[in-house]
Amino acid sequence: MNQPFSQTRKINPGHREAHPGAGSPNDNDRIEIGPTRVAFAEWEAAGLELPNLRAMRTFRWKRLTRAIVDRDYGGLLMFDPLNIRYATDSTNMQIWNAHNPFRAVLLCADGYMVIWDYKNSPFLSTFNPLVREQRSGADLFYFSRGDRIDGAAVKLAAEIRDLIREHGGGNMRIGVDKIMLHGLYTLEAQGFNIFDGEELTEKTRAIKGADEIRAMRCASHACETAVRAMEGFARANAGDGKTSEDDIWAILHGENIRRGGEWIETRLLASGPRTNPWFQECGPRITRQNEIISFDTDLIGCYGMCIDISRSWWIGDMPPRPDMIYAMRHAHEHILTNMDMLAPGVPMRDLTFGAHVLDEQFQEQKYGCLMHGVGLCDEWPLIAYPDQYVEGSHDYVLEPGMVLCVEACVGAVGGDFSIKLEDQVLITTDGYENLTSYPFDDALMGR
Repeated sequence: MNQPFSQTRKINPGHREAHPGAGSPNDNDRIEIGPTRVAFAEWEAAGLELPNLRAMRTFRWKRLTRAIVDRDYGGLLMFDPLNIRYATDSTNMQIWNAHNPFRAVLLCADGYMVIWDYKNSPFLSTFNPLVREQRSGADLFYFSRGDRIDGAAVKLAAEIRDLIREHGGGNMRIGVDKIMLHGLYTLEAQGFNIFDGEELTEKTRAIKGADEIRAMRCASHACETAVRAMEGFARANAGDGKTSEDDIWAILHGENIRRGGEWIETRLLASGPRTNPWFQECGPRITRQNEIISFDTDLIGCYGMCIDISRSWWIGDMPPRPDMIYAMRHAHEHILTNMDMLAPGVPMRDLTFGAHVLDEQFQEQKYGCLMHGVGLCDEWPLIAYPDQYVEGSHDYVLEPGMVLCVEACVGAVGGDFSIKLEDQVLITTDGYENLTSYPFDDALMGR
């Protein structure tokens, strides 16, 4: 029989062996995915507190339900796998689902939540009692349905209509995030008035609760441990005539998975001249000594939390050139100066127009944004540079519980290197807390 939560919530050796995390079943063969014993041991050594997963799920469910009611919707229909993860904390082949949308969740205005899952796997969300029903039949893509998508879409829309009548007060105003065309057409034919569900979910997800922050701290520790292993491998092997960019990037993937992390959204690691222009993803290039390696984790880690940090390393026995040191210090100044603007109540527009200004030589190849939100992935808001700002797009203020990634990409057009730096920062009640502790490269900093 499971012990009461009050007796098992602290991390200790016995807890690690038998219990996968606060709020999870005491079952080694559990369906619910999560961190591994490796991660739990490291978090105990670091003095980190586990999230209460039941409380985290309830916090998210309440925020979504309140957002539905506040907008006078009968419900919210979600197809985006990250929104489904937020609503239910369940996963099912996330990458495959991202381009073959077979899952859907309807959260009604009274809090009643139904998931349509892959027909052979309805059990994947039964661990969460907030999911009241498991169904199937939301796969409205051509590979699955061929020339008979319309019939499946009509059936799904009828089920949604009946659920909204029973649990949404018959209110035909619903939010929908990402839906296939046949689904949209049949919902409209049923008389639904469709609103932008993505606006609702992005703003809801932007404010993290206490247990989400605990989960993010744990995921951040696991990510930085994996990055440290990647750096050790790179310093030991880069320039040996056989170690490629892919070999180095594979260490991050492997160490993330070992700790219960989930996937990495990009392949943004490059070496030497391939760092400029930025956004060349890693490949078979054989690394050399006395070059820069730059990377951006874009890592979906433990508890599904995204840890999105960037660093640039100098690998070699010779000192980096003066222009490299200048670029590194300039990038470092950029993120620290911009970070110091962060506090609750600060208008997002002020971040854009009050930001540190990069040198002219770095303007053309600067990063795509100054900052962006982060949670289960890169999220709202996006803080643009002044020349990319669209009036009226982000007329909001920072709030406690938001987490922002502060960016810098510094590399001149035609240059043979780029510096990429990024820290993940929590907005607190009186300022900010930098959640990223990974050091900056001493050689590139000129130390």
